[in-house]
Amino acid sequence: MIHEIAELTIQPGTHAAFEAAVAQAVPLFQRARGCVSMRLDRTVERPDTYRLIVGWQTLEDHTVHFRGSPDFQAWRGLVGGFFATAPQVEHIETAVMGFAA
Repeated sequence: MIHEIAELTIQPGTHAAFEAAVAQAVPLFQRARGCVSMRLDRTVERPDTYRLIVGWQTLEDHTVHFRGSPDFQAWRGLVGGFFATAPQVEHIETAVMGFAA
């Protein structure tokens, strides 16, 4: 499994509306090919910065299938106006699984 980690910096004062837009987008991810999980975390030290963490079965499920879909355009339509800077996206694989809650 691959995890997409996107650092999203939003415009100050838009937290509630941004989080509501992300919540509205959850079904877009739920129905995406190969998407197995999705969550949004807020950075404590930098409250205008979030991490979107999405689990994908394969890298291509994200980079080809989702990004090439109408649902990706809908996602960007819902949240793109909140971004203060362009999202920074990385893909990771677990190297060592210590434990999970």
